[in-house]
Amino acid sequence: MRQLLLLRHAKSSHDDPRFSDHERPLNERGRRAALAMRAAMRDLGLAPDIVLVSTARRTLETLEALEPWDETPLVEPMDQLYLAESPQLLQALREVPETARSVMLVGHNPGMHDLALHLAGDEATKPIRPHARRLSEGFPAGSLVEFSVAGRWNDIGRGTARLIRFLCPKDLPEMAA
Repeated sequence: MRQLLLLRHAKSSHDDPRFSDHERPLNERGRRAALAMRAAMRDLGLAPDIVLVSTARRTLETLEALEPWDETPLVEPMDQLYLAESPQLLQALREVPETARSVMLVGHNPGMHDLALHLAGDEATKPIRPHARRLSEGFPAGSLVEFSVAGRWNDIGRGTARLIRFLCPKDLPEMAA
């Protein structure tokens, strides 16, 4: 079994008009959420071999907040992931080396949400399980989806992944304060 982690960048700042969309940093709430997600990922033993990340400042800052890792993953910043739609994200995953057991994709909505729903397939359209129901409702900033993938990365597509968990920053005790 392979593991796929989809992480939407944490909340970013819109306060400074000097920054282009690509250059927007995380805001304070986003930094707190990313640190809280780091703690949750460690508690759950979620550690990718490879990280594919958009080159936007907010995605890179979200990833930085997850460091240090026990075992440092190969990090691939990719321009084509910036505001990418589901088909482009899916193509990036299909190009992952087959030797990778766990991959994390750090990106943007609406592409990340569309990709998660696509991979979940019928599970997302018949949201019986709480994680599936919540995922069908949205993919908030800073949220993480974990999938189990039975096949090869090259074959990943609709309904080929099983939804394991969906964590939102508001679910984490550190964000309740």
